Amino acid sequence: MSLKRAIAYNTAVQIAGKAVSTLLGLAAVAIMTRYLGAEHFGWYITASGFLQFIGIVSDFGFTVTVSNMLAEARFDKKAILETSFTWRFITSAIFNGLAPLIILFFPYPKEIKLAVALLALSFFSTALNQVFIGYYRERLQLMAASVGEVAGRVVLVAGVGLVALGHFGFLPIMAAITIAAITTTIYLWIQLKPIRWHIDRAISQALFHKMWPTAISVICNAFYLQADRVILPLYVSQTTVGLYGASYRVLDIVIQVAALIMGMIMPLITFAWARNNRDEFSQRYQLGFDVLVLMLLPMITGIFVLSRPILQFIAGSSFLEGGNYLRYLSLSIFGTCFGMIFGHIALAINRQKEALWIYGTDALLSLAGYFYFIAHYGVWGAIGVTLFSEVYAGIGLTVLTIYYSSVAPRLISFLKILAASLIMGVALYALRGIPLLSAVILGGILYAALIILLRVVSPATLKEIIATPRVAEIS
Repeated sequence: MSLKRAIAYNTAVQIAGKAVSTLLGLAAVAIMTRYLGAEHFGWYITASGFLQFIGIVSDFGFTVTVSNMLAEARFDKKAILETSFTWRFITSAIFNGLAPLIILFFPYPKEIKLAVALLALSFFSTALNQVFIGYYRERLQLMAASVGEVAGRVVLVAGVGLVALGHFGFLPIMAAITIAAITTTIYLWIQLKPIRWHIDRAISQALFHKMWPTAISVICNAFYLQADRVILPLYVSQTTVGLYGASYRVLDIVIQVAALIMGMIMPLITFAWARNNRDEFSQRYQLGFDVLVLMLLPMITGIFVLSRPILQFIAGSSFLEGGNYLRYLSLSIFGTCFGMIFGHIALAINRQKEALWIYGTDALLSLAGYFYFIAHYGVWGAIGVTLFSEVYAGIGLTVLTIYYSSVAPRLISFLKILAASLIMGVALYALRGIPLLSAVILGGILYAALIILLRVVSPATLKEIIATPRVAEIS
């Protein structure tokens, strides 16, 4: 198989695998919400939110920095992966090991504290999985990574399904989640060619030199992205936390789509910048911007209009009230979209140090805002601060990246996509009484027709997205 064909094949496998794993993940959430109910699902959201906060802090930017170093090709790729794997194992073991002890100081129910102890192993496994998947991606062996992820999700659905059928309770659900994560780790490790426990001094120095600004950014991100899910349970009922968390589970799907797109485009952008190829950098920059907006804007619009039936379909009728939370939380994805695009580009052009003030001020303002507004306005205070923090970071990173790269995205396609999304949204609002599936299909058809009519995507662009010929040069 030629390198270009291998890249296209692995891209298709990654997209297909992510689609299947996302559907299985939704099935697991549907089972959990219906079995646990809003209050006990709130227990899970509190425990997992706490560990997600710990997980983001302990990541230190390893994932994105290692991806960036692989694209630069300064060191042997396998040596980079072995060194990053060893460091990731150490940091994740320390932080996830401390999590069950730290949670004891929070005034949460004992079930939540026990859930953290069980789920900590799950988050530790997930951290290792990220390294394994990076290794498979570098070797163009994403079939193994996709099979491992899907296998874990199959075990998850089967596990939570059996617990629900047997009415075994809350903690066995947490155990099923952990077993599923470990299943993926075991599969990926077995399929992996021997990988040494090794720390290369030169690579470590380069890694930490490049990573420390990203690490500070990631820690700040933890405060403005995850602090609401740690602070909110201190002020509102676990039922409200459950409704809020179910809404976030829908948004997580959209964010995963964005992360997948940027994960494919990021090496192209880094490669072009590292070789001082400004024309190619500008093209890849624009491609990443256009593709992400093309995918996310209609999703944001659809979720905003159909928030209540969407959440009812996924979580059940007892979570219907959470649809109101989902409607306004969906607007935060707009800021997330710009933050993700330009945050990745800031790293690609080595301007992560200059971005620290954005992340730092956002973290401070958001943390203060969460404590004040949640205490006074409950869940709506959390939603308001979330909207502010995402938009603030998005605007700041956009301005910074344009300034230092001297390249600004062309907005013609963006405005056309925005128009198509708004027209679709108006149509969905007018048809809001029809079944959800019918609304999604009709909305998708209308959006696709408008995109073609407005000539947003040319045949040449489609060919470029599918073929991605320049990726071959990276390897």
